[in-house]
Amino acid sequence: MRNPARHVHGAALLATGLLAGAFGYGAANVVPTFGAVPLDVRLTFHTTLMRVNEPVMQSAMALAILTSFGLAVLGRGLPRRLALGAGVLTVTSLLVTLFGNVPLHGHFRRWAATSAPAGHTEFLQRWELFHTIRTLTALSAFVVMVGIAVLARYEPVEGTRRPARSGDMAGGSSRDAAATPARTPEA
Repeated sequence: MRNPARHVHGAALLATGLLAGAFGYGAANVVPTFGAVPLDVRLTFHTTLMRVNEPVMQSAMALAILTSFGLAVLGRGLPRRLALGAGVLTVTSLLVTLFGNVPLHGHFRRWAATSAPAGHTEFLQRWELFHTIRTLTALSAFVVMVGIAVLARYEPVEGTRRPARSGDMAGGSSRDAAATPARTPEA
């Protein structure tokens, strides 16, 4: 039986990578496009995009949070602490979204149906700032997960020969297990 931390780590890499990629795509492509079109087009597109993105991004954030903290529960030593940090970063992305971007979406929906008030650019710039922050925290969480992959050595739960070290997710490394002579059953 393989160590469950290996599978959770794979899911956490996927989830944090998808979250960082989605936010990164928005920062690199969608936000500059918002600035290149007339305001009424931006508001219509923005409100439609947010409505379509909402279930996808909520699912991606939830999965990234759950798998990051799941890896922190299953890991040991440095990988555990790093996974905990990645979980905090993904929660930060969620909080910035909930308390920064989402309230501004209400203004954008209202303006798309009517017209934007004077001073609307401050709201748009604030949304872009919040989007940059959540993008950077999501990207940081993904980088941390990649770092764990570089540092961690996974072992099958059965047959572990030595106690875990700080870079181990569970048990010893396969090199150490191979170097240790197998126990022979006593008669």
